[in-house]
Amino acid sequence: MYTYDAEVKQRFGNTEAYKEHTEKTANYTKEKWQKVNDGLMSVFAKFAECMNNGYSADSDKVQVLVKELQDYITDNYYTCTNEILAGLGFMYIADERFKNNIDKHASGTAEFISETIKIYCNK
Repeated sequence: MYTYDAEVKQRFGNTEAYKEHTEKTANYTKEKWQKVNDGLMSVFAKFAECMNNGYSADSDKVQVLVKELQDYITDNYYTCTNEILAGLGFMYIADERFKNNIDKHASGTAEFISETIKIYCNK
């Protein structure tokens, strides 16, 4: 159900996470995909809210959100280890498609999330 299926398969097709993702999402309907993706965006919106309210990336409230993000990914896509999470944090700012999508919540949200993930994974 991804727009970038071929790219994702080429980059990650040989990983355990990709195999798990394929199995976990095999029976997702269009409606289920929408619900899961909307849920992920709502987690990103919580980060934007914290950022806009002046919370620092290392604050307890924000670090709890990182764990929520990691758990959400694990529950709905694939097991999100700290190593994978760190990679996602980098990708959220390195890939303009991710950055632009996340920054729809507020400019700078992707950078903020990336920084929060970096702190979380280096604990």
